[in-house]
Amino acid sequence: MARVIFVSDLHLSRERPATNEIFFRFLAEKARDAAALYVLGDLFEYWIGDDDLVAEGGDLGREVAAGFAELGRRGARVCLMHGNRDFLMGERLCAAAGATLLDDPMVEEIGGERTLLTHGDALCTDDVDYQKWRATARSEAWQRQFLSKSIAERRQLVGQMRETSRAVTRSKPPEITDVNAQAVRDLLLRHRVRRMIHGHTHRPALHEMRLGGRNCERWVLPDWYSTGGYLEFDGAEPRLVFF
Repeated sequence: MARVIFVSDLHLSRERPATNEIFFRFLAEKARDAAALYVLGDLFEYWIGDDDLVAEGGDLGREVAAGFAELGRRGARVCLMHGNRDFLMGERLCAAAGATLLDDPMVEEIGGERTLLTHGDALCTDDVDYQKWRATARSEAWQRQFLSKSIAERRQLVGQMRETSRAVTRSKPPEITDVNAQAVRDLLLRHRVRRMIHGHTHRPALHEMRLGGRNCERWVLPDWYSTGGYLEFDGAEPRLVFF
């Protein structure tokens, strides 16, 4: 099969130049000959709206879009999915990047297998407070109000929200911020698939289970806060690759 790569939770930002450099080197080297690159959420540490592409200080977004566009010119299909940090990515960014914006969840055929793709945050159903915030932030009313503010105001608000999020996350038991096993099973059964790929939890691994009389697998992608890496399909068994 053609080489297909999955990444998530890169959290690119101007405050993390070393990770940004790894990303651009990844596009130029590791992903250079890929037939498809899927980014399953949290490409950016935060995304305050597509109008930031043309604003002062929006250079990182422009550089990332240009990197994807170059990958597309080499023949790769580039697919983006919203994460919990960059759910305001829109069609303007995708047009600049030559990318397709996927629904979450989405079923794609990967290596002849119907595969369910999701960022993963919706599966963390034990984190009730986060799920309430997620529903609010994904609402049309909240997004319209947020996007009506100036870019400077949005950046300031996002900075405050990031600090609050860090403090709240540190206070939660690890099991609350992981996926709920029943939510995983329900999603696999609902979409009638045997394979799921997601990010969000920063706990890279392959989880295997027996469900509905079939062997199923759940691949969790690595984040790029520490070592970074990706999931690769290249004619054989899929494998997690760490930098």
